[in-house]
Amino acid sequence: MNFHRTEVRHKAVARLRAGAKNADVAREFGIPLGTISYWRHMDRAKRGECPGARNPKCPRCDGRELDSAAYSYLLALYLGDGHIIQYSAHRVPSLMISCDNAWPGLMDACEAAMRAVFPDNSVCRVSRTGCHNVKVYSKHLWCLFPQHGEGKKHERSITLEPWQQAIVDAHPWDFIRGLVHSDGCRITNWTTRTVGGERKRYEYPRYFFTNTSTDIIRLFTDALDRVGVEWKPARQSRKAENISIARKASVGLMDQHIGPKY
Repeated sequence: MNFHRTEVRHKAVARLRAGAKNADVAREFGIPLGTISYWRHMDRAKRGECPGARNPKCPRCDGRELDSAAYSYLLALYLGDGHIIQYSAHRVPSLMISCDNAWPGLMDACEAAMRAVFPDNSVCRVSRTGCHNVKVYSKHLWCLFPQHGEGKKHERSITLEPWQQAIVDAHPWDFIRGLVHSDGCRITNWTTRTVGGERKRYEYPRYFFTNTSTDIIRLFTDALDRVGVEWKPARQSRKAENISIARKASVGLMDQHIGPKY
């Protein structure tokens, strides 16, 4: 279907005028939710029904209170699976976090963090093959995520601003949880030992974190050091670096604060 055929747009707008929700119209016509929202806005503006420009406050520009724990978690998700983009047809940029459909709990946590950090902005989920993109639109995204830049994250320097570092230092477990939720996992390893002449199998849990950015790896291991979790580099590939957490006490701490993704 051509999403921009005039008759399709007119039918969609007619459903919206009749009171249908954006998401319902998007599903009915198989059109992206963002496109439906844009059509609705343009139709309301043409008829003089827009309530006027909204100007949600920004913690950096206006001193609005920030949910620091939620921000620490969302920052980590952004560093792992997020990016900021502004399309030519949109007035403001969007932050998009890609969440695998296999982890609905992670998706809920991501949306909850977005709503906590951006309480005056709309948050939505956009379905993609095998995943959902959790999105928020705000003109202040670059204020809150100064790590944004051209190119891939592992190809440029990733450092935290002093105010961001202070938040991560105050909420390290939220930051660690966000990084594990994006690029980490909890698995069960096994090994064999000879006890009394008999070979026995032993299983033990282990956490892994993998990223192609050495800067993001450093942010992760610095946070682990801050909370007393022992770690070590694992076998590396040519493209990524792996961090392993296998000591019993450290895995216990991770289980207490993180746990398996769900």
